[in-house]
Amino acid sequence: MHSLQCVLQVQRSLRWGPMASVSWLSLRMCMAHSSLSSTTCPNPERQEDGARKDFSSRLATGPTLQYFLRSASAPQEKLSSEVEDPPPYLMMDELLGRQRKVYLETYGCQMNVNDTEIAWSILQKSGYLRTSNLQEADVILLVTCSIREKAEQTIWNRLHQLKALKTRRLRSRVPLRIGILGCMAERLKEEILNREKMVDVLAGPDAYRDLPRLLAVAESGQQAANVLLSLDETYADVMPVQTSPSATSAFVSIMRGCDNMCTYCIVPFTRGRERSRPVASILEEVRKLSEQGLKEVTLLGQNVNSFRDSSEVQFNSAVSTNLSRGFTANCKTKQGGLRFAHLLDQVSRVDPEMRIRFTSPHPKDFPDEVLQLIHERDNVCKQIHLPAQSGSSRVLEAMRRGYSREAYVELVHHIRESIPGVSLSSDFIAGFCGETEEDHVQTVSLLREVQYNMGFLFAYSMRQKTRAYHRLKDDVPEEVKLRRLEELITVFREEATKANQTAVGCTQLVLVEGLSKRSAADLCGRNDGNLKVIFPDAEMEDVSNPGLRVRAQPGDYVLVQITSAGSQTLKGHVLCRTTLKDSSAYC
Repeated sequence: MHSLQCVLQVQRSLRWGPMASVSWLSLRMCMAHSSLSSTTCPNPERQEDGARKDFSSRLATGPTLQYFLRSASAPQEKLSSEVEDPPPYLMMDELLGRQRKVYLETYGCQMNVNDTEIAWSILQKSGYLRTSNLQEADVILLVTCSIREKAEQTIWNRLHQLKALKTRRLRSRVPLRIGILGCMAERLKEEILNREKMVDVLAGPDAYRDLPRLLAVAESGQQAANVLLSLDETYADVMPVQTSPSATSAFVSIMRGCDNMCTYCIVPFTRGRERSRPVASILEEVRKLSEQGLKEVTLLGQNVNSFRDSSEVQFNSAVSTNLSRGFTANCKTKQGGLRFAHLLDQVSRVDPEMRIRFTSPHPKDFPDEVLQLIHERDNVCKQIHLPAQSGSSRVLEAMRRGYSREAYVELVHHIRESIPGVSLSSDFIAGFCGETEEDHVQTVSLLREVQYNMGFLFAYSMRQKTRAYHRLKDDVPEEVKLRRLEELITVFREEATKANQTAVGCTQLVLVEGLSKRSAADLCGRNDGNLKVIFPDAEMEDVSNPGLRVRAQPGDYVLVQITSAGSQTLKGHVLCRTTLKDSSAYC
């Protein structure tokens, strides 16, 4: 059986089964058969007989059924110091990168940025080198997105460009290997390998640990794939390697997957079921980032505020968190575990001078204890992403969002009462299945009523495997979707400008990121609400050292008096350099 067919067969049989954790071992045995059967020899019969004997001898000394059954027991977090034995068809040195250079390109959401850092951490430990020069790369890996058709088309176009690069590769050099990682690999699987023969490696979001083996198999000239989803993989023991040495902020993944099953969303099918990292491993990563001098971390998850750490037996007796008032869940509510409020509390205590953000949440998971904590802690940003998706209760029901327009608006009011001055952002989809003009008008009115500070708006793109694909009809014409989207964008910008103009004349704390992209004479940073703030690069007083004049550097906190505001950017003049703790006296 062809190796890829083996992979897909194993995937279908183990996808959500109790032996999902040993799927990679089954994959290795499948690949071994393919690898052995492809060896060339002058005598075909002798070749086949010799390969069969060689494979049989390896199989005899390989893992037994009992080994697989033992491996299928309750998963345990691996220690980072553990070294796995190589599969029987590869020698240990074949898993090493031997200083081959890897070029990584990231597309899509913040989770993909974090996945890139995880993949690079794994490859770096295997002896690969990182390059920012595409022309000198020996391995090119694209970390991909499948949330919309346009995102996938971008990758197909990029592969056509890389095909020419691979064809021009000099025979005197190591052959160029190209890999597709992440959600697109998970969604399309064999279609990628069949459509683009120049793709050597496929790795789904839960298969990054397998990258050294996949690349080793690809070195033999075969295509290699691992697109199996896991019930327990969180990469808790993998410390992501920051890709930018001058960065002032970092993403920390606290959970993976999603159980919400909104009808339009592909995420549960590309990233699997929800599972959370142990709190201890998250705190360790945040401490290390603080020691490196980073001033801001964003906690990441597809449904970040449904976090539930049940890694320890004693956690299972913890009181379950209530949902937001008027909201329901599509899946059975899980009991016990350490919840998001506990994690946010612990993370905020690691470093009082480090800002804490989180994304992307679901509106149903904002109980009062979370809102109270955001209000009380100076270093937890007063900014909440509250994805609405639509302003029509009828459309929200078709989307299986678990709330009505009325419940959503009530939550907005409750958040603003609980956290004065909070900045709100949201997601909206234009032209979902069955959306009428009246539904669209209701979404426009919600934008005007809430007056968001930031927004992310898109036309609906139906994805295979989703509930909408199987049960609903994509009946809104493309031109209507685009027209409605333009109307939403126009209204959002008008209302965001009004909302942001309330900051004019106020003093705001800004974390400096670096030079403005539009002017070398200006600096750029972000305020507590995550809005970009532009201000002149000028000398200022240092509050911690009276009389000292300094210029702001990336990672500094500065106070900026806002002089003008647009829908996406604030402008002002800098007052002084300060600390997060001292800034409370001015803001």
